[in-house]
Amino acid sequence: QVQLVESGGGLVQAGGSLRLSCAASGRTFSNYAMGWFRQAPGKEREFVAAKMWSGLSTYYADSVKGRFTISRDNAKNTVYLQMNSLKPEDTAVYYCAASLVLRPFGGDYWGQGTQVTVSS
Repeated sequence: QVQLVESGGGLVQAGGSLRLSCAASGRTFSNYAMGWFRQAPGKEREFVAAKMWSGLSTYYADSVKGRFTISRDNAKNTVYLQMNSLKPEDTAVYYCAASLVLRPFGGDYWGQGTQVTVSS
């Protein structure tokens, strides 16, 4: 059974940082792209960042470029999203996803989501 389990969300002041983690299990993800979406209240889910599990290919939404960094730890089967210089508009539920395709990044598998709240 494939599982993507997010952690690391919380409440932070504007300008602060958080690191989200996504632990993947249940299958081999070496051919998959791993990434993050987010969904704010009343808005559609939007792409944030994605990275091939093996390799250097990475891309980001324009709204987070230069502030967010996606990385992975193969030994731990975990993908991270380091979020710096957070803004109130980053407030959302963040979802980890796995996809066979990097661009466009979709979601063959999804996590349950973790709440990120940025106060002004």
